[in-house]
Amino acid sequence: MIRQCDSRDSEAIYQIINDGAQAYKGVIPADCWKEPYMSRDELRHEIDQGVVFWGHEEDGNLLGVMGIQHVLDVTLIRHAYVLPAWQNRGIGGKLLSRLREKTTLPILIGTWADAVWAIRFYEKNGFRVVSTEEKNRLLKKYWSIPDRQVETSVVLAEEGWYASNSG
Repeated sequence: MIRQCDSRDSEAIYQIINDGAQAYKGVIPADCWKEPYMSRDELRHEIDQGVVFWGHEEDGNLLGVMGIQHVLDVTLIRHAYVLPAWQNRGIGGKLLSRLREKTTLPILIGTWADAVWAIRFYEKNGFRVVSTEEKNRLLKKYWSIPDRQVETSVVLAEEGWYASNSG
C-alpha cells in the first residue's frame, strides 16, 4: 500500500533514508558523506520546507519512502529510498508512479552523479539527464544545497519539462 506519511512515521522515514543511503558510502565523494547521512534535524527541516513523504507499506511496516516538493513552477522528487532488503522489488517505481499523479507541473530529480543505479532507475522511468550547464542553473534555482553537492550531482527531467523549456 502506498500512503502519505505523517508525523508518526518520522522515525521510520529517518531509518529508511539512512539505511538506504548506505549504498552511497564509498561511491559519492568522501567529503560529501556523513553519518548519519540525514540527521533527524535535517529531516525535520526538509519537511518544514515542504517535502511531503509518501511511503510503501506492507504489514504495517514502511519499506520505502519518496518525497515530493512543489517549488516555484516545478515539482521535485526528493529523498527516494528503499530499505536494502526490499530493493529491486518495484517499490521505488510504484512510489514514483504515485507521486507523478500528484502534480501537473514538470518533475525534476537531483541525485549524485556517481549513483549510476539511481540514474538508471530514473532513466528507465522516462527521465533524462540535463546538460551540465542546465543542471547548475536548476540546482541553484530549485534546491538549497552546498556548492560541492552541486558539483557532484546530476539533474534529471521528465519529458514534460523538456517540452515546456524548449526554445
